[in-house]
Amino acid sequence: MTDYSGVFVGMDVSKSSIAVALAEGGGAEEARFLGEIEANEVSVTKLVRRLTAMHGKLTFCYEAGPTGYGLYRLIGELGHECRVVAPSLIPRRPGDRVKTNRRDALNLARLLRAGELTAVWAPDERHEAMRDLVRARSAAAFDLRVKRQQTGAFLLRLGRVYPGKKTWGGAHRKWLAGQAFAHLEQRVAFEEFVAAMDETKARVARLEKAIEEAVPDWSLAPMVTALMAMRGIDLVAATTILAEVGDLGRFRTPRELMAWLGLVPSEASTGDRIRRFGITKAGNGRARKALIESAWCYRFPARIGSAKLARVEAAAPAARRIAWKAQTRLTARYRALIRKGKLKTVAVTAVARELAGFIWAIHRALETEQAAA
Repeated sequence: MTDYSGVFVGMDVSKSSIAVALAEGGGAEEARFLGEIEANEVSVTKLVRRLTAMHGKLTFCYEAGPTGYGLYRLIGELGHECRVVAPSLIPRRPGDRVKTNRRDALNLARLLRAGELTAVWAPDERHEAMRDLVRARSAAAFDLRVKRQQTGAFLLRLGRVYPGKKTWGGAHRKWLAGQAFAHLEQRVAFEEFVAAMDETKARVARLEKAIEEAVPDWSLAPMVTALMAMRGIDLVAATTILAEVGDLGRFRTPRELMAWLGLVPSEASTGDRIRRFGITKAGNGRARKALIESAWCYRFPARIGSAKLARVEAAAPAARRIAWKAQTRLTARYRALIRKGKLKTVAVTAVARELAGFIWAIHRALETEQAAA
């Protein structure tokens, strides 16, 4: 239950200023606005010490956003609890059309006192650094896809269509190198497209190499090794999932993890009518995307290829057992859904949902092994 005996401080944080409001415990007193301070360590420290001298026990909160977790860590170092809350889960009145820093800070203070705010998991500095690296690689991979689309669109406008099946491989690259143009301007434009692709591809490779070098020193390195035993999950996918999800131990059941990832169906039911729709797409979209991309590998019969064998053997015995169980179940699950007439995308999403449950099971199995050791 929420402890109402303290003082609750809501902060609306921007890059240059922080609006601060305070609500005293008990719920009888109306929240009051304290003003705005500069968004820097000196100003925040001064505010916290002043409020500590006046009220003693304090609980702070602010919305998760582009300002990161530096404020969260600073308040923790000063000896007080701070919660970073999910903006999408903050209760809002439907008719409220006025939004200011003052009103947002007052609303946060009131809702924090009432226990109506949902906190997000805040990573430590090392985990946040790993997440930044993974996201940089994701951004580079997206940039590479965009540049390939631009190159293909340029050639298509000129009636150049690659006759082969697989694009962007060695044969396709030779075909690109053999393209000739009647006008110098088109040749220059095409060479710039190709050069941009090569540069971005090299950037992706550098970032993937950096991830490979950083993982062994990461606290979640054993979990990365364990996840790589699963079909469809390589080093980048495993690191992406763990960097985005964070502490898997905070999910009491696999269903909680599935719901957090937004992989459960949405529903609008009333009375005797039950209506279910597509997945909620709540939570972390990057982790959900990585899981769905991995789930496409379960379209084929269960097997362990030669390239995958070394990764499977490197994992803990419990992780190997769960990975094989997941492969046999999910490949059969995909085929069963297809036989029922489900679309491939729907079947793959269902597989991704269950894949999240097996990832949760691997984490629990590793925790049990560590506790027994």
